[in-house]
Amino acid sequence: MVIAVRRAAQLLVGLLAFSASMALLIHAGQGAMPWDVLHQGLVLRTGLPLGLVVVLASLVVLALWIPLREHPGIGTLANVVVIGVSVDPMLALLDRIDPDPGVVAGVLMACTGIVLNGLATAAYIGVHLGPGPRDGLMTGLTRRTGWPVRRVKTAIEVTVVAIGWALGGPLGWATVAFALGVGPVVQLSAPWFEVRRREVVYSG
Repeated sequence: MVIAVRRAAQLLVGLLAFSASMALLIHAGQGAMPWDVLHQGLVLRTGLPLGLVVVLASLVVLALWIPLREHPGIGTLANVVVIGVSVDPMLALLDRIDPDPGVVAGVLMACTGIVLNGLATAAYIGVHLGPGPRDGLMTGLTRRTGWPVRRVKTAIEVTVVAIGWALGGPLGWATVAFALGVGPVVQLSAPWFEVRRREVVYSG
């Protein structure tokens, strides 16, 4: 029971932190994370709220899981709902706190967002309740193509950045820094958040 509560709490906190990292990077104005270049481009073209765009994009990605024979978990569904619901209020809060961040504040926000995203990713992955929609697309393509994860991840992110940039999404140095920096943060912090599989099985 204790482990189950820990998993649920860690999943929720991890997803909220992930949403906060998205908001920080977007509000910083230094370039968004790769998928958010696409999301922001779609926001500009459709006028829809970012949270709704994130949810709709997630549903499209989940549809791509079907031919890849990937199976969502409760963490997958929570990823869609929690991030979709929370990202717009977090952006509104940042806009209220600092409506027009300068270069220094923007750089600090972007760097904080990158580190926080790595920690948040390690947190929600560590509970083993299902990958996020985009992570599942990556692992499914890796399994079906036989390509290494790095190549598949790069191909996906280059594609979404190119489409997002063509739509007017915010591409900048922070986009590149995110692509290079978030992986090491996830790797270093993963042991802190890992819920051992033996404990997960024991918890029922």
